[in-house]
Amino acid sequence: MLSDKLVLITGAAGFIGSNIARSLAEDGAAVVACDWFGSDDRWRNLAGVGLENIIRPQDLMSWLATSRRVEVIIHMGAISATTERDVDRIVSNNIRLTLDLWDYCCRTETAFIYASSAATYGDGSQGFSNDDSEAGLARLQPLTAYGWSKHVVDRRIAADVARARTVPRRWAGLKFFNVYGPRESHKLEMRSVVHKIWPSAAAGKPIRLFRSDNPRYPNGGQMRDFVHVDDCVHVVRRVLDSESIGGIFNVGTGQARSFRDLALAVFDAVGQPPRIEYVDMPEALRSRYQYFTQADITRLVSSSLAPNFKSLEDGVASYVDWLSRHPDR
Repeated sequence: MLSDKLVLITGAAGFIGSNIARSLAEDGAAVVACDWFGSDDRWRNLAGVGLENIIRPQDLMSWLATSRRVEVIIHMGAISATTERDVDRIVSNNIRLTLDLWDYCCRTETAFIYASSAATYGDGSQGFSNDDSEAGLARLQPLTAYGWSKHVVDRRIAADVARARTVPRRWAGLKFFNVYGPRESHKLEMRSVVHKIWPSAAAGKPIRLFRSDNPRYPNGGQMRDFVHVDDCVHVVRRVLDSESIGGIFNVGTGQARSFRDLALAVFDAVGQPPRIEYVDMPEALRSRYQYFTQADITRLVSSSLAPNFKSLEDGVASYVDWLSRHPDR
């Protein structure tokens, strides 16, 4: 269905974006990559991917005004560091650009898929129910500027839907939970725990997890909904296969697991006995730390967007195998 169709992917050299670009290009889509490449090795994420074009983000809107028909815009580009302090930069990159692309897609009836985040749920006290109504979203209180930026976009789009404004026939906001998998090394401190601990675990050395400051959770018992990036790509593909769809969807497995479980899966995958040490959580994180996330994927399943999610053990084993074959990554 995508053969020779023009598909624009922002953040195309990034983690999730590059995996989407690779999948769609392999199926014959004419992929246009929009990203900053900087001076690191993120260009390697697109090595071997047949690209129609590469656009600088600052040229994106002018390019859209003059390009041939774009079939779909997949907007994965953002400042994703939860520790980013320059909020004006976050507003410019995460809010303003997303809304400009949304407005463009509304005017032109272009399909639009954008990355939201589980960070919009804040401390989780309001649950993870995937209520994308105006009232449901208004109850959420993100803990970081990054989470707030994603929440602003979700609320604006929900308002457009509630007020029966013109929206694309196919659109989806995807609230990604804790994604791990190939092509994330450029994320440095924001990369997954699997990537961080794999070298030590493979060498039989101890790895470090945070102690818990919450009596409800033991050390290493802090829980996340860990989801393999391949499953995220499958969700995007299912949105693209839908004739008409709209909504904001949680993208996770629906099953929270502890960081200790994750570490044990890594040690098992590398064939080493587990060696885990616990260290104090940095002071700067304590007031903004999520102890529990678990995606409610009821809407994802009922909309036929949910793949057969990998278990934590299977996903980690698959990723560790990939890392062992790509040691420079």
